Amino acid sequence: MSGPQQENLHPETLAIRAGRTISEYGEHSQGLFLTSSFTYESAAQAAAMFLGEIEGYTYSRFTNPTVSAFQQRLAQMEGGERAIATATGMAAIQAIMMTLLQAGDHIVSSQSLFGSTINLFANQLAKFGVTTTFVDARDLQAWRAAIQPNTKLLFLETPSNPLTEVADVAAVADIAHAHDALLVVDNSFCSPALQQPLKLGADLVMHSATKFIDGHGRVMGGAVVGNDKLIEQIYLHVRTAGPSLSPFNAWTLLSGLETLYLRMEKHSANALELARWLEAQPNVERVYYPGLESHPQYELARRQQKSGGAVVSFVVKGGREAAWKVVDGVRVISRTANLGDVKSTITHPASTTHARVTPEAREKAGIVEGLLRVSVGLENVLDLQRDLALGLD
Repeated sequence: MSGPQQENLHPETLAIRAGRTISEYGEHSQGLFLTSSFTYESAAQAAAMFLGEIEGYTYSRFTNPTVSAFQQRLAQMEGGERAIATATGMAAIQAIMMTLLQAGDHIVSSQSLFGSTINLFANQLAKFGVTTTFVDARDLQAWRAAIQPNTKLLFLETPSNPLTEVADVAAVADIAHAHDALLVVDNSFCSPALQQPLKLGADLVMHSATKFIDGHGRVMGGAVVGNDKLIEQIYLHVRTAGPSLSPFNAWTLLSGLETLYLRMEKHSANALELARWLEAQPNVERVYYPGLESHPQYELARRQQKSGGAVVSFVVKGGREAAWKVVDGVRVISRTANLGDVKSTITHPASTTHARVTPEAREKAGIVEGLLRVSVGLENVLDLQRDLALGLD
């Protein structure tokens, strides 16, 4: 049995009800189908399912009821026709690239990215003849100038990791489409609770569901959302190559989606209060947070995001030594490179998430030695302030 009709439901309701299926047992919670394969009533039915002539489940590498429920719910929350889930966020990006590109193609990408994304583009894809030009995401002329006759795809992370740079999704989409290219947006920092890039003109949205969609630092996951034609192509790659999301992880991520809107509201409120406090600290040179009036893209963020999100980055005076003092001084905040957790986390990007990026690339992207990134959780913000003050004094 299916859940209620989804027409005209508000986003907060979709986060709880969309994609929900109920078996003959009438369970209220989403069922978890931990099975590698499925059985058939006859050989003819099996043959028809494998050919796609009738709907059904065959093998959990590419068809599973729990994974399908997660895909359907996330697609509706993003305003897309369809989604495909993957094992991680990086698997989602790889699936997009392996599906839509071939040797000789060209990517234009924002330069301020998660370190593994930079390495995937600059090193791994380059081995197969796919080249990438990195540009300042905020500079629309730079996007236009980087377009080549063989450019097939533009990739954008907004807000960016870790400097929270905000790019104009609609404007970059117009540039892509004027040159018959696709725009892919990494929406991991905002989640669909705060930003819906498809409604701004993006062709595909990808997520590291490990982050805010799970929200509790429990499981890995990724997803791509878009129209049915594009997702069908990516699905065929995932079906063959196997970077699949496990049913258990999908079940966990479904529970994460149910509280996503409430969590992102509180994350954002805490982050804004902490960012304002950091701006007043004498040993802090600069604070990066889209919800601050001092942020260069503050007005743009107000237009395309519901709030500033959970990630606050700041530069301390004294370079790496001073930054490490702050990291080593915390007693409440977790020292870890992950983000998107109900528990606040802190990391030094230059020596963790971006350590494998060349010094030149880090400098160009603004990843200085004094930079720290805090993913603000749901604790009392006064406790977070006191915790950071231990290493800032």
